[in-house]
Amino acid sequence: MEVIVASDSDEMANRAADIVQAFLVSTHSPALGLATGASVQPLYRELVRRHREESLSFAAARAFLLDEYVGLDPDHPQLYRNVVRTELGGQVDLRPVHLFSPDVCSAELEEECARYDRMISRARIGLQILGIGRNGHLAFNEPGSAFDSRTRVVRLTATTRADNARFFDTPDEVPRRAVTQGLGTIMGAGHLMVMASGAAKATAVVSVLRGPVTEALPASILRTHPRVTLVLDPRAVNPVVESHEAGMRIPTR
Repeated sequence: MEVIVASDSDEMANRAADIVQAFLVSTHSPALGLATGASVQPLYRELVRRHREESLSFAAARAFLLDEYVGLDPDHPQLYRNVVRTELGGQVDLRPVHLFSPDVCSAELEEECARYDRMISRARIGLQILGIGRNGHLAFNEPGSAFDSRTRVVRLTATTRADNARFFDTPDEVPRRAVTQGLGTIMGAGHLMVMASGAAKATAVVSVLRGPVTEALPASILRTHPRVTLVLDPRAVNPVVESHEAGMRIPTR
């Protein structure tokens, strides 16, 4: 695992964008896994800037959403497919038909989860962008999720719903269920890039870096993947790593 501690949020976005850009030009048909949330928003803004000002192209890419809410109207602005279209897909040359997400309106939702999981496996995602929850969740894999779990419907914890309430008008509007790629599905990607910003993430980050590998902390599974890059802003740095100068790379093994 490689850890990059950026000096500020702008450098964090730049360092992460460098990784995405290098991946996009590394293959003729890149399969990119996309996340949503506050930690990745600066990255998407930087990628849009590079597309507009430096001709970074997504034309050959296929993009796959990590998770999606269940129960929102198809045109709801917080449906993750719509969020990604607004923040990235609709502002670059990514073909709309190459942005994939689970059909959460399907009458056979379990079958749809299995279909989407097969699609992810066939796509062989080369770079998966991830955030991390303050309780250590990855995507919507909450504490206790099995390390070999696949794409499925999950019930969101009170902690996760409270964290996501800032994106809705009232806390009651936050969905209680979601479809998420499982931990086993996520681990199939070639390279995992995890972004974490804010002091609320520091405890989870240090637990990933130094704690035990346990299903009680889903993100600890990252320690078992052959290629992980953790990109942090200064506020997400715990005292275990804050003695390192900002901008340095910290090997964890």
